[in-house]
Amino acid sequence: MNAEAVPGKTRWRLFGLLLLVMLLLTGLLLVALQEGALAASFTVSGVTYKASADRFNARGVAQFGSVDQSPKAAHPVFVNGFRNATADNFCQSFQVPVPVVGTMTVRIDAPGGKGFAADNLVLGIDNVAGDISFDDVEIGRDAGTLDRGPHPNAQSGTFGIQSEGLHIDQLRQEAWSTTAGSLKLNSVGIKSEPGAHDCF
Repeated sequence: MNAEAVPGKTRWRLFGLLLLVMLLLTGLLLVALQEGALAASFTVSGVTYKASADRFNARGVAQFGSVDQSPKAAHPVFVNGFRNATADNFCQSFQVPVPVVGTMTVRIDAPGGKGFAADNLVLGIDNVAGDISFDDVEIGRDAGTLDRGPHPNAQSGTFGIQSEGLHIDQLRQEAWSTTAGSLKLNSVGIKSEPGAHDCF
């Protein structure tokens, strides 16, 4: 009995230590983002994340097809670039497999009006849903000529969309990657717990 109990106790201590380090680093990163002290540039590699918001507003929009590359596969994505964007009651979640425990969900919430704000935001989206409206939209434009929003790696001769503005009510989105020139999260809260506790 004792021989079996000791290894189990050691694994839980290791898990607790790793979890504490991860949450500390995540917290420091998000505090820096919240204060506007750090320009965000990151990719969710090999794992999709979910994001939701009651209302998403953006100006300077560019959209086109592309590919996000993970270590194991290429993922077709619908790239959405925004000069600036805000979201009300923003939530982001992703799942992490943890030995012994199983699936763990990390969830980030920025409640209230404009809890999320970003400049030069580029998303590699797998799917998106909501009530969407555009301002002054051009559909079917050559992606290589898009000039209203950020458009890294847009291939000339491919299908593109651009508009002065975009508005989404009840945003539900799954994506592979996010980059931004600046990203701010107001009153941010981070929660990590075993099981599936996604934003939607």
